[in-house]
Amino acid sequence: MIVAASFMMMLAAAPSADPVGTGRRDFSKCLSAQMQPALDKKMPLGDFVSTLKQTCATQQSAFRAAIIAQDKADGMSDAEASADADDQVAEYVDKITSEYEENSQPG
Repeated sequence: MIVAASFMMMLAAAPSADPVGTGRRDFSKCLSAQMQPALDKKMPLGDFVSTLKQTCATQQSAFRAAIIAQDKADGMSDAEASADADDQVAEYVDKITSEYEENSQPG
């Protein structure tokens, strides 16, 4: 489906051998998997976001932890690494939320 096309491109870019790439792939797959069922149910945006947080919490935590570990290994402080991880997670959630919002509009 067109909805998941951008996430599929992100998935293709993630090398499977590194923890950040694996975390990114798994988190993206989880987020993408929630789209069509929510569209089919005509779920309100707020409910969709809640579903993402609940359903993808494990994958989000693994992705976030991998980013922090990599950033710290690259010399970032704990605060910088945490902020970077939060930003990257938010970017994925914002992207899927925007796609959901666009695809749930009538017409």
